[in-house]
Amino acid sequence: MSVAAPSNFNAEEADNLEDIEKQFAVKVVQHMETYWKILERKRGSELRLTRYDDQIYTHFMADFPGFDPAARLDENQMKSKAGKEQWRKFINAYEKGDQKIDDYNYGAMVRASPKEEYTQDGTVFVVRMQFYAIEIARNRAGLNDWIYEQANPDAPKTA
Repeated sequence: MSVAAPSNFNAEEADNLEDIEKQFAVKVVQHMETYWKILERKRGSELRLTRYDDQIYTHFMADFPGFDPAARLDENQMKSKAGKEQWRKFINAYEKGDQKIDDYNYGAMVRASPKEEYTQDGTVFVVRMQFYAIEIARNRAGLNDWIYEQANPDAPKTA
């Protein structure tokens, strides 16, 4: 059940309630840890994150044609005025309709580089749809398979 904010609510002047922030942070960290554990148990290239992975990937590549899944994320570009607008347009496509993604705008953490584990300096705070788009692209390119192979050294390597 969702409740609308009061009509006189001003987000710019609202207090941040510490308990809510802590609960939010816990959820984000749980999501991050769960995803890492999944990657340790299954190659990213064999993983589906949503039932709409194909559509998300196609849409992402069309809206961000210069995106290189192997490259380090440029957080400044993502959070620039132009970057925010481009991402907002992409993200809002999953708010409702046939391809509605639950929790599409919830917070998530994404690794700045697919070559690194989650670290304090190597992690970018994003919304869930950004996480899905970036990680689906990385998985399709096989860039997360090293995590499985590192956790399972006796497993056969992929070609």
